[in-house]
Amino acid sequence: MRWLGHAATWGIYEEKGEARSVYFDAVLHRIERPAHAPAGATDSSGRLLCNLDRKRALAFGTDKLKSLDSLERATEATLIRGSRIVSAHPRTLAAIVAFSLAGFGAAAYGIASQGPDASDLPRRLVTEIVTGEDVSTQLEALAGQTLHLYRSDLTRAGDNAESLLSRLGVSDLEAAEFLRRDAQARKLLEGRPGKIVRLAATPTGTLEELTARFAPGDSALLATHFMRMRIARDAGQLSASIETVPLASSVRLGSGTIRSSLFAATDESGIPDAIAVQLAEAFSADIDFHRELRKGDTFSVVYETLTADGEPITWNNVGGKVVAAEFVNKGRAHSAVWFKDDDGRGGFYDLNGQSKRRSFLASPMEFSRVTSGFAMRLHPILNQWRQHKGVDYGAPTGTPVRTVGNGTVEFAGWQNGYGNVVQVNHGNDRSTVYAHLSRLDVRKGQRVDQGDRIGAVGATGWATGPHLHFEFKLNGAQQNPMVMARSSEAIELSASGKQRFAGLAQSIRGQLEAAGSIGASVAE
Repeated sequence: MRWLGHAATWGIYEEKGEARSVYFDAVLHRIERPAHAPAGATDSSGRLLCNLDRKRALAFGTDKLKSLDSLERATEATLIRGSRIVSAHPRTLAAIVAFSLAGFGAAAYGIASQGPDASDLPRRLVTEIVTGEDVSTQLEALAGQTLHLYRSDLTRAGDNAESLLSRLGVSDLEAAEFLRRDAQARKLLEGRPGKIVRLAATPTGTLEELTARFAPGDSALLATHFMRMRIARDAGQLSASIETVPLASSVRLGSGTIRSSLFAATDESGIPDAIAVQLAEAFSADIDFHRELRKGDTFSVVYETLTADGEPITWNNVGGKVVAAEFVNKGRAHSAVWFKDDDGRGGFYDLNGQSKRRSFLASPMEFSRVTSGFAMRLHPILNQWRQHKGVDYGAPTGTPVRTVGNGTVEFAGWQNGYGNVVQVNHGNDRSTVYAHLSRLDVRKGQRVDQGDRIGAVGATGWATGPHLHFEFKLNGAQQNPMVMARSSEAIELSASGKQRFAGLAQSIRGQLEAAGSIGASVAE
Protein backbone atom coordinates (compact mmCIF):
# COMPACT_ATOMS: atom_id res chain seq x y z
CA MET A 1 0.00 0.00 0.00
CA ARG A 2 1.43 3.42 -0.90
CA TRP A 3 0.06 6.87 0.12
CA LEU A 4 -0.26 9.27 -2.85
CA GLY A 5 -1.65 12.35 -1.14
CA HIS A 6 -4.01 13.81 1.46
CA ALA A 7 -6.87 16.24 1.24
CA ALA A 8 -8.82 17.49 4.26
CA THR A 9 -10.51 14.49 5.91
CA TRP A 10 -9.67 11.79 3.36
CA GLY A 11 -6.50 10.40 1.79
CA ILE A 12 -5.50 8.68 -1.45
CA TYR A 13 -3.36 5.57 -1.39
CA GLU A 14 -2.41 2.81 -3.79
CA GLU A 15 -3.50 -0.75 -3.02
CA LYS A 16 -3.03 -3.63 -5.48
CA GLY A 17 -2.22 -1.21 -8.28
CA GLU A 18 -5.40 0.79 -7.87
CA ALA A 19 -5.68 4.29 -6.40
CA ARG A 20 -8.28 4.52 -3.70
CA SER A 21 -9.66 7.22 -1.39
CA VAL A 22 -10.32 6.43 2.27
CA TYR A 23 -12.20 8.03 5.21
CA PHE A 24 -12.81 6.83 8.71
CA ASP A 25 -16.12 7.69 10.39
CA ALA A 26 -16.84 8.11 14.14
CA VAL A 27 -16.30 4.39 14.83
CA LEU A 28 -13.19 4.18 12.63
CA HIS A 29 -15.09 2.25 9.93
CA ARG A 30 -13.50 2.76 6.53
CA ILE A 31 -15.59 4.06 3.64
CA GLU A 32 -13.88 4.03 0.25
CA ARG A 33 -14.34 4.04 -3.49
CA PRO A 34 -12.00 3.98 -6.45
CA ALA A 35 -10.62 7.44 -7.16
CA HIS A 36 -11.81 7.25 -10.77
CA ALA A 37 -15.34 6.22 -9.81
CA PRO A 38 -17.88 8.96 -10.53
CA ALA A 39 -19.69 10.65 -7.63
CA GLY A 40 -22.82 8.77 -6.67
CA ALA A 41 -21.56 5.39 -7.98
CA THR A 42 -22.39 2.18 -6.12
CA ASP A 43 -20.41 -1.01 -5.66
CA SER A 44 -21.48 -4.57 -6.47
CA SER A 45 -23.36 -4.79 -3.16
CA GLY A 46 -25.32 -1.65 -3.89
CA ARG A 47 -23.48 0.51 -1.35
CA LEU A 48 -23.11 4.22 -2.07
CA LEU A 49 -19.54 5.27 -2.78
CA CYS A 50 -18.47 8.92 -2.48
CA ASN A 51 -15.62 11.23 -1.53
CA LEU A 52 -16.17 12.46 2.02
CA ASP A 53 -15.09 16.05 1.37
CA ARG A 54 -18.34 16.43 -0.62
CA LYS A 55 -20.77 14.32 1.34
CA ARG A 56 -20.39 12.01 4.29
CA ALA A 57 -21.57 8.55 3.32
CA LEU A 58 -23.26 6.62 6.12
CA ALA A 59 -24.38 3.63 4.07
CA PHE A 60 -22.03 0.81 4.91
CA GLY A 61 -24.00 -2.24 3.87
CA THR A 62 -25.86 -4.43 6.27
CA ASP A 63 -23.24 -7.16 6.19
CA LYS A 64 -20.76 -4.91 8.07
CA LEU A 65 -23.09 -3.29 10.61
CA LYS A 66 -25.00 -6.26 11.92
CA SER A 67 -23.22 -6.39 15.24
CA LEU A 68 -20.72 -4.64 17.49
CA ASP A 69 -18.25 -7.44 16.78
CA SER A 70 -18.14 -6.59 13.08
CA LEU A 71 -17.43 -2.94 13.95
CA GLU A 72 -14.60 -3.90 16.27
CA ARG A 73 -13.05 -6.21 13.62
CA ALA A 74 -13.26 -3.47 11.02
CA THR A 75 -11.66 -0.99 13.41
CA GLU A 76 -8.81 -3.38 14.25
CA ALA A 77 -8.10 -4.06 10.57
CA THR A 78 -8.00 -0.37 9.82
CA LEU A 79 -5.54 0.35 12.64
CA ILE A 80 -3.24 -2.48 11.47
CA ARG A 81 -3.30 -1.13 7.92
CA GLY A 82 -2.52 2.37 9.19
CA SER A 83 0.44 1.06 11.16
CA ARG A 84 1.89 -0.54 8.03
CA ILE A 85 1.54 2.69 6.13
CA VAL A 86 3.40 4.61 8.86
CA SER A 87 6.25 2.09 8.83
CA ALA A 88 6.60 2.10 5.04
CA HIS A 89 6.34 5.86 4.39
CA PRO A 90 7.49 7.86 7.45
CA ARG A 91 8.62 10.98 5.52
CA THR A 92 5.55 11.13 3.33
CA LEU A 93 3.32 10.74 6.38
CA ALA A 94 5.11 13.55 8.23
CA ALA A 95 4.43 15.89 5.32
CA ILE A 96 0.80 14.84 5.25
CA VAL A 97 0.42 15.54 9.00
CA ALA A 98 1.97 19.00 8.63
CA PHE A 99 -0.35 19.80 5.75
CA SER A 100 -3.32 18.58 7.81
CA LEU A 101 -2.46 20.81 10.77
CA ALA A 102 -2.17 23.83 8.48
CA GLY A 103 -5.66 23.24 7.19
CA PHE A 104 -7.18 22.22 10.52
CA GLY A 105 -9.68 25.08 10.61
CA ALA A 106 -11.18 24.15 7.26
CA ALA A 107 -11.16 20.45 8.12
CA ALA A 108 -12.94 21.03 11.41
CA TYR A 109 -15.58 23.06 9.66
CA GLY A 110 -16.07 20.27 7.14
CA ILE A 111 -16.45 17.64 9.86
CA ALA A 112 -18.94 19.67 11.89
CA SER A 113 -21.10 20.39 8.90
CA GLN A 114 -21.29 16.73 7.89
CA GLY A 115 -23.03 15.44 11.07
CA PRO A 116 -26.60 14.14 10.93
CA ASP A 117 -29.39 16.70 11.27
CA ALA A 118 -30.98 16.52 14.72
CA SER A 119 -34.41 16.76 13.10
CA ASP A 120 -33.77 13.41 11.37
CA LEU A 121 -33.15 11.58 14.65
CA PRO A 122 -36.01 9.34 15.84
CA ARG A 123 -38.23 10.75 18.58
CA ARG A 124 -40.14 8.93 21.27
CA LEU A 125 -43.25 10.37 22.87
CA VAL A 126 -43.91 9.16 26.40
CA THR A 127 -47.31 9.78 27.96
CA GLU A 128 -47.81 9.26 31.68
CA ILE A 129 -51.06 9.75 33.53
CA VAL A 130 -50.60 11.62 36.84
CA THR A 131 -53.36 11.43 39.39
CA GLY A 132 -53.63 14.46 41.72
CA GLU A 133 -54.29 14.22 45.43
CA ASP A 134 -57.80 14.50 46.70
CA VAL A 135 -58.25 18.11 47.93
CA SER A 136 -61.87 17.82 48.92
CA THR A 137 -60.93 17.74 52.61
CA GLN A 138 -58.94 20.96 52.31
CA LEU A 139 -61.73 22.65 50.37
CA GLU A 140 -64.26 21.71 53.02
CA ALA A 141 -62.00 23.17 55.72
CA LEU A 142 -61.52 26.41 53.77
CA ALA A 143 -65.23 26.72 53.16
CA GLY A 144 -65.73 27.23 56.88
CA GLN A 145 -63.15 30.04 57.12
CA THR A 146 -64.04 33.75 57.04
CA LEU A 147 -61.78 35.99 54.95
CA HIS A 148 -60.66 39.18 56.72
CA LEU A 149 -58.79 42.14 55.22
CA TYR A 150 -56.48 44.06 57.59
CA ARG A 151 -55.52 47.73 57.26
CA SER A 152 -53.87 50.32 59.52
CA ASP A 153 -53.47 54.11 59.58
CA LEU A 154 -53.25 57.12 61.89
CA THR A 155 -56.16 59.39 62.72
CA ARG A 156 -55.87 62.86 61.17
CA ALA A 157 -57.02 66.33 62.07
CA GLY A 158 -60.55 66.84 60.75
CA ASP A 159 -61.36 63.13 60.58
CA ASN A 160 -64.96 62.02 61.07
CA ALA A 161 -66.41 58.52 61.23
CA GLU A 162 -67.01 58.25 57.48
CA SER A 163 -63.64 59.67 56.37
CA LEU A 164 -61.64 57.42 58.71
CA LEU A 165 -63.52 54.24 57.78
CA SER A 166 -63.43 55.07 54.07
CA ARG A 167 -59.65 55.60 54.19
CA LEU A 168 -59.36 52.16 55.78
CA GLY A 169 -61.50 50.53 53.09
CA VAL A 170 -64.68 50.12 55.15
CA SER A 171 -68.12 51.06 53.83
CA ASP A 172 -70.27 50.19 56.83
CA LEU A 173 -73.08 52.61 57.76
CA GLU A 174 -73.73 50.76 61.01
CA ALA A 175 -70.08 51.08 62.08
CA ALA A 176 -69.99 54.80 61.21
CA GLU A 177 -73.13 55.40 63.27
CA PHE A 178 -71.63 53.44 66.16
CA LEU A 179 -68.50 55.63 66.15
CA ARG A 180 -70.71 58.72 66.38
CA ARG A 181 -73.13 57.67 69.14
CA ASP A 182 -71.21 55.29 71.45
CA ALA A 183 -69.58 57.13 74.37
CA GLN A 184 -66.44 54.99 74.32
CA ALA A 185 -66.10 54.77 70.53
CA ARG A 186 -66.41 58.56 70.14
CA LYS A 187 -63.04 58.99 71.89
CA LEU A 188 -61.37 57.61 68.77
CA LEU A 189 -62.09 60.88 66.94
CA GLU A 190 -61.74 63.19 69.96
CA GLY A 191 -58.56 64.83 71.23
CA ARG A 192 -55.28 64.91 69.36
CA PRO A 193 -54.81 63.18 65.99
CA GLY A 194 -52.16 60.52 65.52
CA LYS A 195 -53.93 57.59 67.15
CA ILE A 196 -52.72 54.25 65.76
CA VAL A 197 -55.70 52.41 64.20
CA ARG A 198 -55.79 48.85 62.87
CA LEU A 199 -58.96 47.09 61.72
CA ALA A 200 -60.24 43.89 60.16
CA ALA A 201 -63.03 43.97 57.57
CA THR A 202 -64.80 41.52 55.28
CA PRO A 203 -64.21 41.63 51.51
CA THR A 204 -67.54 43.47 51.21
CA GLY A 205 -66.32 46.29 53.51
CA THR A 206 -68.10 45.34 56.74
CA LEU A 207 -66.21 46.18 59.94
CA GLU A 208 -65.38 43.13 62.06
CA GLU A 209 -62.87 44.51 64.57
CA LEU A 210 -61.02 47.78 65.24
CA THR A 211 -58.14 48.40 67.65
CA ALA A 212 -56.76 51.86 68.44
CA ARG A 213 -53.77 52.85 70.59
CA PHE A 214 -53.22 56.38 71.85
CA ALA A 215 -51.76 58.50 74.64
CA PRO A 216 -53.44 58.53 78.06
CA GLY A 217 -55.21 61.67 79.21
CA ASP A 218 -53.14 61.74 82.40
CA SER A 219 -49.78 63.38 81.58
CA ALA A 220 -48.16 61.45 84.44
CA LEU A 221 -48.71 58.24 82.46
CA LEU A 222 -47.34 59.45 79.12
CA ALA A 223 -43.98 57.70 79.49
CA THR A 224 -45.31 54.50 81.07
CA HIS A 225 -48.77 53.61 79.69
CA PHE A 226 -51.04 53.81 76.65
CA MET A 227 -54.76 53.52 76.01
CA ARG A 228 -56.09 50.59 73.99
CA MET A 229 -59.56 50.83 72.44
CA ARG A 230 -61.22 47.76 70.99
CA ILE A 231 -64.39 47.77 68.90
CA ALA A 232 -65.63 44.29 68.00
CA ARG A 233 -68.68 42.64 66.52
CA ASP A 234 -70.21 39.92 68.70
CA ALA A 235 -73.33 38.07 67.52
CA GLY A 236 -73.82 40.81 64.96
CA GLN A 237 -73.66 43.66 67.53
CA LEU A 238 -70.81 46.19 67.87
CA SER A 239 -69.36 46.99 71.30
CA ALA A 240 -66.45 49.18 72.50
CA SER A 241 -64.04 48.99 75.44
CA ILE A 242 -61.00 51.01 76.58
CA GLU A 243 -58.21 49.91 78.92
CA THR A 244 -54.93 51.37 80.22
CA VAL A 245 -51.96 49.18 79.31
CA PRO A 246 -48.26 49.45 80.29
CA LEU A 247 -45.85 50.40 77.52
CA ALA A 248 -43.18 47.87 76.59
CA SER A 249 -39.51 48.79 76.37
CA SER A 250 -36.85 47.41 74.03
CA VAL A 251 -33.27 48.36 73.19
CA ARG A 252 -32.47 49.10 69.55
CA LEU A 253 -29.37 49.96 67.55
CA GLY A 254 -29.12 52.50 64.77
CA SER A 255 -26.59 54.35 62.67
CA GLY A 256 -26.54 56.89 59.87
CA THR A 257 -24.57 59.29 57.70
CA ILE A 258 -25.30 62.99 57.35
CA ARG A 259 -26.02 64.16 53.80
CA SER A 260 -28.22 67.18 54.46
CA SER A 261 -29.46 67.26 58.07
CA LEU A 262 -29.63 65.19 61.23
CA PHE A 263 -33.38 64.65 60.92
CA ALA A 264 -33.04 63.50 57.30
CA ALA A 265 -30.46 60.91 58.37
CA THR A 266 -32.49 59.63 61.34
CA ASP A 267 -35.63 59.46 59.18
CA GLU A 268 -33.77 57.30 56.67
CA SER A 269 -32.52 55.05 59.48
CA GLY A 270 -35.97 54.70 61.01
CA ILE A 271 -34.90 56.41 64.23
CA PRO A 272 -37.67 58.36 66.04
CA ASP A 273 -37.55 62.16 66.13
CA ALA A 274 -37.37 62.07 69.92
CA ILE A 275 -34.09 60.17 69.68
CA ALA A 276 -32.74 62.63 67.10
CA VAL A 277 -33.52 65.49 69.48
CA GLN A 278 -31.74 63.71 72.32
CA LEU A 279 -28.70 63.10 70.11
CA ALA A 280 -28.44 66.81 69.43
CA GLU A 281 -28.94 67.52 73.12
CA ALA A 282 -26.28 65.02 74.22
CA PHE A 283 -23.65 66.54 71.92
CA SER A 284 -24.80 70.16 72.11
CA ALA A 285 -21.65 71.22 73.96
CA ASP A 286 -19.46 69.56 71.30
CA ILE A 287 -21.32 70.31 68.07
CA ASP A 288 -23.47 73.21 66.91
CA PHE A 289 -26.04 71.15 65.00
CA HIS A 290 -27.37 74.29 63.33
CA ARG A 291 -24.08 75.35 61.78
CA GLU A 292 -21.34 72.73 62.23
CA LEU A 293 -22.80 69.57 60.70
CA ARG A 294 -20.87 68.36 57.66
CA LYS A 295 -21.78 66.03 54.83
CA GLY A 296 -20.24 62.66 55.66
CA ASP A 297 -20.51 63.00 59.45
CA THR A 298 -21.62 59.69 60.98
CA PHE A 299 -23.39 58.57 64.13
CA SER A 300 -24.15 55.33 65.99
CA VAL A 301 -26.78 55.11 68.70
CA VAL A 302 -28.08 52.61 71.23
CA TYR A 303 -31.53 53.66 72.39
CA GLU A 304 -34.48 52.42 74.35
CA THR A 305 -37.81 52.69 72.57
CA LEU A 306 -41.32 52.49 74.00
CA THR A 307 -43.92 50.45 72.13
CA ALA A 308 -47.67 49.95 72.35
CA ASP A 309 -48.48 46.39 71.28
CA GLY A 310 -45.24 46.35 69.29
CA GLU A 311 -45.84 49.74 67.61
CA PRO A 312 -43.33 52.52 68.49
CA ILE A 313 -45.20 55.43 70.06
CA THR A 314 -44.80 58.96 68.75
CA TRP A 315 -47.16 61.06 70.85
CA ASN A 316 -46.03 64.09 72.85
CA ASN A 317 -42.43 63.57 71.72
CA VAL A 318 -42.15 60.50 73.97
CA GLY A 319 -40.34 57.99 71.80
CA GLY A 320 -37.67 56.47 74.01
CA LYS A 321 -34.33 57.37 75.49
CA VAL A 322 -30.74 57.44 74.22
CA VAL A 323 -28.62 54.94 76.16
CA ALA A 324 -25.33 55.65 74.39
CA ALA A 325 -24.16 57.32 71.20
CA GLU A 326 -21.12 58.24 69.16
CA PHE A 327 -21.00 61.15 66.72
CA VAL A 328 -18.11 61.77 64.32
CA ASN A 329 -18.10 65.43 63.28
CA LYS A 330 -15.43 66.79 60.94
CA GLY A 331 -13.33 63.69 61.64
CA ARG A 332 -13.46 63.98 65.43
CA ALA A 333 -15.33 61.33 67.45
CA HIS A 334 -17.52 62.34 70.39
CA SER A 335 -19.16 59.84 72.77
CA ALA A 336 -22.10 60.10 75.15
CA VAL A 337 -23.45 57.61 77.72
CA TRP A 338 -26.54 58.12 79.89
CA PHE A 339 -25.67 57.53 83.56
CA LYS A 340 -27.25 58.26 86.95
CA ASP A 341 -24.91 59.49 89.67
CA ASP A 342 -25.31 58.68 93.37
CA ASP A 343 -27.69 61.61 93.85
CA GLY A 344 -30.14 60.00 91.39
CA ARG A 345 -29.73 62.70 88.76
CA GLY A 346 -28.99 61.35 85.29
CA GLY A 347 -26.93 62.89 82.55
CA PHE A 348 -24.67 62.18 79.59
CA TYR A 349 -20.95 61.41 80.06
CA ASP A 350 -18.22 60.58 77.59
CA LEU A 351 -16.54 57.16 77.71
CA ASN A 352 -13.83 58.60 79.98
CA GLY A 353 -16.40 59.62 82.59
CA GLN A 354 -16.36 63.35 81.80
CA SER A 355 -19.81 64.92 82.01
CA LYS A 356 -21.29 66.23 78.78
CA ARG A 357 -23.26 68.68 80.87
CA ARG A 358 -21.63 72.02 81.53
CA SER A 359 -22.54 75.04 83.57
CA PHE A 360 -24.37 76.41 80.53
CA LEU A 361 -26.43 74.73 77.84
CA ALA A 362 -25.54 75.61 74.28
CA SER A 363 -29.17 76.34 73.39
CA PRO A 364 -32.22 77.69 75.27
CA MET A 365 -34.44 75.37 73.19
CA GLU A 366 -34.40 71.78 72.15
CA PHE A 367 -32.84 71.29 68.72
CA SER A 368 -34.77 73.30 66.12
CA ARG A 369 -34.23 75.27 62.92
CA VAL A 370 -32.15 78.42 63.31
CA THR A 371 -33.32 81.40 61.26
CA SER A 372 -30.10 83.33 61.65
CA GLY A 373 -26.78 82.57 63.28
CA PHE A 374 -24.13 84.57 65.09
CA ALA A 375 -23.04 86.89 62.26
CA MET A 376 -23.72 90.18 60.48
CA ARG A 377 -27.24 90.24 59.04
CA LEU A 378 -29.82 92.56 57.48
CA HIS A 379 -32.16 93.62 60.28
CA PRO A 380 -35.67 92.42 59.28
CA ILE A 381 -37.39 95.58 60.61
CA LEU A 382 -34.86 98.40 60.18
CA ASN A 383 -33.68 96.98 56.82
CA GLN A 384 -30.02 97.81 57.44
CA TRP A 385 -26.90 95.78 58.21
CA ARG A 386 -25.97 95.60 61.88
CA GLN A 387 -24.13 93.15 64.11
CA HIS A 388 -26.58 90.51 65.31
CA LYS A 389 -24.84 89.38 68.48
CA GLY A 390 -27.13 86.54 69.35
CA VAL A 391 -28.94 83.57 67.89
CA ASP A 392 -32.50 83.46 66.55
CA TYR A 393 -34.30 80.12 66.84
CA GLY A 394 -37.28 79.71 64.54
CA ALA A 395 -40.08 77.73 66.18
CA PRO A 396 -43.88 77.73 66.44
CA THR A 397 -45.54 80.10 68.87
CA GLY A 398 -45.82 78.45 72.28
CA THR A 399 -42.66 76.32 72.01
CA PRO A 400 -41.11 76.13 75.52
CA VAL A 401 -38.03 78.25 76.29
CA ARG A 402 -35.62 77.18 79.04
CA THR A 403 -32.85 78.88 80.96
CA VAL A 404 -29.36 77.73 79.95
CA GLY A 405 -27.92 77.88 83.46
CA ASN A 406 -28.61 78.34 87.15
CA GLY A 407 -29.32 81.91 88.20
CA THR A 408 -31.75 84.59 89.31
CA VAL A 409 -34.31 86.43 87.15
CA GLU A 410 -33.31 90.11 87.14
CA PHE A 411 -35.96 91.23 84.64
CA ALA A 412 -39.21 89.77 83.28
CA GLY A 413 -41.44 92.13 81.32
CA TRP A 414 -41.75 94.31 78.23
CA GLN A 415 -38.90 96.15 76.51
CA ASN A 416 -39.13 98.14 73.29
CA GLY A 417 -37.82 96.03 70.40
CA TYR A 418 -37.47 92.88 72.51
CA GLY A 419 -41.18 92.66 73.37
CA ASN A 420 -41.68 90.21 76.25
CA VAL A 421 -38.19 89.49 77.54
CA VAL A 422 -36.51 87.63 80.42
CA GLN A 423 -33.00 88.41 81.67
CA VAL A 424 -31.22 85.95 84.00
CA ASN A 425 -28.14 86.76 86.09
CA HIS A 426 -25.84 83.71 86.41
CA GLY A 427 -23.16 85.31 88.58
CA ASN A 428 -19.53 85.99 87.76
CA ASP A 429 -20.64 88.84 85.44
CA ARG A 430 -22.52 86.44 83.16
CA SER A 431 -26.14 86.90 82.06
CA THR A 432 -28.54 85.71 79.35
CA VAL A 433 -31.43 87.35 77.46
CA TYR A 434 -34.57 85.64 76.02
CA ALA A 435 -36.68 87.94 73.80
CA HIS A 436 -39.91 88.07 71.69
CA LEU A 437 -41.68 85.68 74.10
CA SER A 438 -45.40 85.06 73.75
CA ARG A 439 -45.69 84.49 77.51
CA LEU A 440 -43.63 84.87 80.69
CA ASP A 441 -43.43 81.97 83.17
CA VAL A 442 -41.12 83.60 85.73
CA ARG A 443 -41.00 86.83 87.72
CA LYS A 444 -38.23 89.18 88.82
CA GLY A 445 -36.13 87.82 91.71
CA GLN A 446 -37.12 84.18 91.10
CA ARG A 447 -34.41 81.50 91.42
CA VAL A 448 -34.14 79.21 88.35
CA ASP A 449 -32.13 76.07 87.62
CA GLN A 450 -30.63 75.00 84.33
CA GLY A 451 -33.37 73.71 82.02
CA ASP A 452 -36.29 75.37 83.87
CA ARG A 453 -39.04 76.78 81.65
CA ILE A 454 -39.07 80.59 81.69
CA GLY A 455 -41.46 81.37 78.81
CA ALA A 456 -42.61 80.43 75.31
CA VAL A 457 -41.69 81.40 71.76
CA GLY A 458 -43.63 84.33 70.29
CA ALA A 459 -43.43 87.30 67.92
CA THR A 460 -43.68 90.26 70.31
CA GLY A 461 -41.63 93.44 69.83
CA TRP A 462 -39.72 93.93 66.60
CA ALA A 463 -40.23 90.47 65.15
CA THR A 464 -41.28 89.46 61.65
CA GLY A 465 -42.50 86.03 62.80
CA PRO A 466 -42.46 83.66 65.77
CA HIS A 467 -38.93 83.01 66.99
CA LEU A 468 -36.71 83.28 70.06
CA HIS A 469 -33.87 85.81 70.20
CA PHE A 470 -31.15 84.63 72.61
CA GLU A 471 -28.08 86.51 73.89
CA PHE A 472 -25.19 85.64 76.20
CA LYS A 473 -23.41 88.56 77.92
CA LEU A 474 -20.12 88.75 79.78
CA ASN A 475 -19.51 91.98 81.70
CA GLY A 476 -22.39 93.47 79.73
CA ALA A 477 -20.83 92.69 76.34
CA GLN A 478 -22.61 90.26 74.02
CA GLN A 479 -20.75 87.00 73.35
CA ASN A 480 -21.16 84.01 71.06
CA PRO A 481 -23.43 81.65 73.07
CA MET A 482 -21.80 78.49 71.68
CA VAL A 483 -18.31 79.64 72.62
CA MET A 484 -19.46 80.51 76.13
CA ALA A 485 -21.15 77.12 76.59
CA ARG A 486 -18.09 75.17 75.46
CA SER A 487 -15.77 77.10 77.74
CA SER A 488 -17.96 76.71 80.83
CA GLU A 489 -17.20 74.32 83.67
CA ALA A 490 -18.09 70.62 83.36
CA ILE A 491 -20.02 68.83 86.12
CA GLU A 492 -17.98 66.00 87.66
CA LEU A 493 -19.08 62.52 88.79
CA SER A 494 -18.71 61.52 92.42
CA ALA A 495 -15.86 59.13 93.32
CA SER A 496 -18.18 56.13 93.71
CA GLY A 497 -20.03 57.14 90.57
CA LYS A 498 -16.78 57.06 88.59
CA GLN A 499 -16.15 53.45 89.70
CA ARG A 500 -19.62 52.31 88.62
CA PHE A 501 -19.31 54.19 85.35
CA ALA A 502 -16.00 52.50 84.46
CA GLY A 503 -17.71 49.09 84.47
CA LEU A 504 -20.60 50.39 82.36
CA ALA A 505 -18.32 52.04 79.79
CA GLN A 506 -16.72 48.73 78.80
CA SER A 507 -20.03 47.13 77.78
CA ILE A 508 -21.18 50.35 76.11
CA ARG A 509 -18.15 50.34 73.81
CA GLY A 510 -19.18 46.92 72.50
CA GLN A 511 -22.75 48.05 71.91
CA LEU A 512 -21.64 51.13 70.00
CA GLU A 513 -19.36 49.01 67.81
CA ALA A 514 -22.31 46.72 67.07
CA ALA A 515 -24.51 49.71 66.23
CA GLY A 516 -21.93 51.05 63.81
CA SER A 517 -21.44 47.68 62.11
CA ILE A 518 -25.08 47.26 61.10
CA GLY A 519 -24.51 49.61 58.16
CA ALA A 520 -25.16 53.31 58.02
CA SER A 521 -28.34 54.49 56.31
CA VAL A 522 -27.56 57.35 53.90
CA ALA A 523 -30.05 60.19 53.50
CA GLU A 524 -29.89 62.56 50.65
